[in-house]
Amino acid sequence: MNCFFVYILNSIQYPDRHYTGITRDVEKRLAAHNAGQSLHTSKFKPWRLETYVAFSDEIKARAFKKYLKSGSGCAFAKKRL
Repeated sequence: MNCFFVYILNSIQYPDRHYTGITRDVEKRLAAHNAGQSLHTSKFKPWRLETYVAFSDEIKARAFKKYLKSGSGCAFAKKRL
């Protein structure tokens, strides 16, 4: 099955920092973040995986990621994820 994962990372060193992304391989992507391969997350490493949600449809996954980055989506994630 071809899945797309929307994931939320939490910085271990800076607990108030979170990052939301999309990938096909969560473990590989987390390793890349922790190796400093992402410009947006390298200064807040190391990261831990807080949660992830699988989608079979890329468009729905991208829409959910966009929602999580909105004001109401951030509130939803803090309360529910």
